[in-house]
Amino acid sequence: MEQVVIIGNGIAGITAARHIRKNSNAAITVISSETPHFFSRTALMYVYMGHMTFEHTKPYEDWFWEKNRIGLVQDHVKQIDTEKKQLFLDQSAPISFDKLIIATGSKPSFHQWPGQELKGVQGLYHKRDLDLLEANAPNAQVCKRAVVVGGGLIGIELAEMLHSRHIPVTFLVREAHFWEGVLPTKNAKLLNDHILSHGIDLRLNTELKEIIGGDQGKVKAVLTSDNELIECQLVGITTGVQPNIDFIKNTPIALDKGILVNKYLETNIAGIYAIGDCAQQTEVTGLRRPIEAVWYTGRMMGETLAQTICGNKTAYKPGHWFNSAKFFEVEYQTYGWVNTDKRKQEHEQHFHWQHPHEPIAITAAYHKETNQLLGVNVFGIRLRHAVLDAWLSQHKSLDYCLAHWADALFDPEFSNSHQKDLLNHYNTVFQKALKPVKKSWTKIFNPFSTKK
Repeated sequence: MEQVVIIGNGIAGITAARHIRKNSNAAITVISSETPHFFSRTALMYVYMGHMTFEHTKPYEDWFWEKNRIGLVQDHVKQIDTEKKQLFLDQSAPISFDKLIIATGSKPSFHQWPGQELKGVQGLYHKRDLDLLEANAPNAQVCKRAVVVGGGLIGIELAEMLHSRHIPVTFLVREAHFWEGVLPTKNAKLLNDHILSHGIDLRLNTELKEIIGGDQGKVKAVLTSDNELIECQLVGITTGVQPNIDFIKNTPIALDKGILVNKYLETNIAGIYAIGDCAQQTEVTGLRRPIEAVWYTGRMMGETLAQTICGNKTAYKPGHWFNSAKFFEVEYQTYGWVNTDKRKQEHEQHFHWQHPHEPIAITAAYHKETNQLLGVNVFGIRLRHAVLDAWLSQHKSLDYCLAHWADALFDPEFSNSHQKDLLNHYNTVFQKALKPVKKSWTKIFNPFSTKK
């Protein structure tokens, strides 16, 4: 019986395991040193905030794995012998494999700041980071102030988590606006205002210079690039993540920033594959990045590779870029490509509309010559993925998309009230006379609908 071994029990590795089991009788073993069972990493923040328990983050009951003949080993892989096809672990006996899937995910990126080894300095990625946070910042009496370093998605999540326990937060962002490296300036300014409205001490154009210790090796304060001393008991480092591949560096497996894979997710060693955050594409699709530390790409890679493992060799085709996030109560979605003001290509133009009083906005990127929709960012509005994906695939014009905007709304009962203002603004800016088209997505995207 073929032995398939998967290192890592995150979304990529577990998706691969589940789909291999659906399509084959191979022996499957999943190895992870983090937790005994798969859990939803994106839900960790809600455990700290009291919205759920850790048990609620596990999508499958503990009996699921034995019933589906997926073996689980909680241990750390310290060495891979690619010639003998063996894995050497810290505590368990060596494990042999016929096919190996490396899905070890990411780890927080630290930048060698003085004092970063002090107690109370941590990232937010693994289950152990959640446990550390519970110990370092259980309440505002133990943690009188926290400093979060890094203006990205993990940073705003950590700020919200701490804020939920009434712990004052100072947020250090080195750019002029929060998430300025990803969003156009108008979108980034919207988030600046929203973060400040929640009482977060947002410091823009400010970097961490040094972490200063106090008694018993604990954090006492940070020194900023402005030479300001900020007393704190927790420093959250959220300056990005990097592939978790240190244990592979002494093997013949080809590496760059991540594990190099082709469009079939194969490494340079036959029978060894890499998926998820640790994989680096050598054949990138369109404008997508070689490494994408995103939940849904890990899931798609797992599904794709399972087909190959089971005899149906399949290339990884992620399709149009999309992502979503949440900034306190403001939901964010992006589809296609909406570049920052600095990275806009010559043909790319932006149309922007923002509600005058609420954190609700849309920025649409379009081709200035053809009016083709290139991408869209929305804040405080939920869109239907199938509709946006179809519009991008069919190269619809921005005119068409805004006239049919009702088709894209996931929750029209809350969003329809803004459609008229959105279309009026577009008509005013571009001196057009577009009229809204009656909602028709059910007829287009639901073949079973009887509505006319």
